[in-house]
Formats: sequence, C-alpha cells, structure tokens
Amino acid sequence: MTDITLLIVDDHPVVRDGLRGMFTAAGPDPGSDPGSGSGFRVLGEASDGREAVELALRLDPDVVLMDLRMPGGNGVDAIAELTRLGARARVLVLTTYDTDTDTLPAIEAGATGYLLKDAPREELFGAVRAAAEGRTVLSPAVATRLVTAVRSPAAQAAGTALSAREGEILALVAKGTGNRAIAAELFISEATVKTHLTHIYGKLGVNDRAAAVAAGYDRGILGRS
Repeated sequence: MTDITLLIVDDHPVVRDGLRGMFTAAGPDPGSDPGSGSGFRVLGEASDGREAVELALRLDPDVVLMDLRMPGGNGVDAIAELTRLGARARVLVLTTYDTDTDTLPAIEAGATGYLLKDAPREELFGAVRAAAEGRTVLSPAVATRLVTAVRSPAAQAAGTALSAREGEILALVAKGTGNRAIAAELFISEATVKTHLTHIYGKLGVNDRAAAVAAGYDRGILGRS
C-alpha cells in the first residue's frame, strides 16, 4: 500500500505548518503490514477555497484536509466545486466550527468527513486513512448534530431548508443580480452559482429565477415584499 497523499487547506500558515509536520513525521498505519507504506505524503498547501480547487485538480491528492471559513473563498464552495468537477480527492473537513450552519452545508456539498481541530492526532490520522478509502468519518459532536437535524420535524417536513449560501444567492437574485455579479461578490465561480441555483429551484419546487424569488417571499425566506 502506497502512502496517502494530502493537500492541506487552511488560511493560517501556522496551522498548515503544524499539520504538514505532523503528517510528515507520522509512521505507517499500525494495523498495516510492515514495509507496506500507508504513511502520509503532503503534496501541497492552499490558503483559501479557490486555490484549493486549483491545486486539488492539478496535484490529484487522495485526501484534501479542508478548513471552512477562509477569506478569498470558503471551504463549502470549494467542496461543491470539486464535487461538480468530479475530482478524485476525498474531502475531510478539519475546522473549529461544529454549528449546523457549518456542518450540514459541508456534508451536502460532498465532504466525506468532518472533524474538529481539537481531535487527537491518532484520531486525525485514522480519519484521513478512512477518508482515503471512501469511508465517512464524523466527530461525535457533528454526528449528533446530523442525527438531530435528520430527525427534526422541519427536516422531515420537506428537507427544503436553504443553506446559508443558498439564502445569500437567492437574496442577490431578488435584487436582480446576474450570475456573473453574484460570483464576483461571493468569490465563487459562475458554475458554482448555477449549481446553487439548481439546488434552490429543487428545494423551492420552481423552475426559474422569478418563481424562486416569489417562493422566497411567500415562504418568508426573503422577508415580505
């Protein structure tokens, strides 16, 4: 088994340096056969979501360790873009945030796992190995939140709640903002805007921008007209 290749994405250089050093110094999986490899090799680092997409496509790592809240391009949009482009890399979110507004959009966008930065190093190593194999890994706190969200009456009623990013895009659409302008304002690609719009239409049960805005006002998502 060869080493697992990684791309580290975080806007803090100290965090990136620490993770690189940790994975570089890590030995092979204790459960693997001696001499079989299965250690880690860091291929590169990115400081925001847009750079993460570019490097992930170019370097083709097994796993992308993805922070979420970064200036210049957030993690959720990067995950959605990598999913849309069919990138081979599995994305393991590694962040300090475990709120519903962070966890649910990341999982919906295509993240394979979600771990908090206070996780012990061996847990992190195990999570990366599991992600590389395509297995879902969730920190206990995040797993509890997801179960609660799935069981909540609101989620069962429709499964149509817009994510925070989808709400932002719908609000801009309501102002008459075009896709290119939305992409520029939110630091995402036009393709990602179109993907979000497709999800918005599906959740609201509509087929176009005008109907989406009308439904947004009708359901109180955009306030009252």
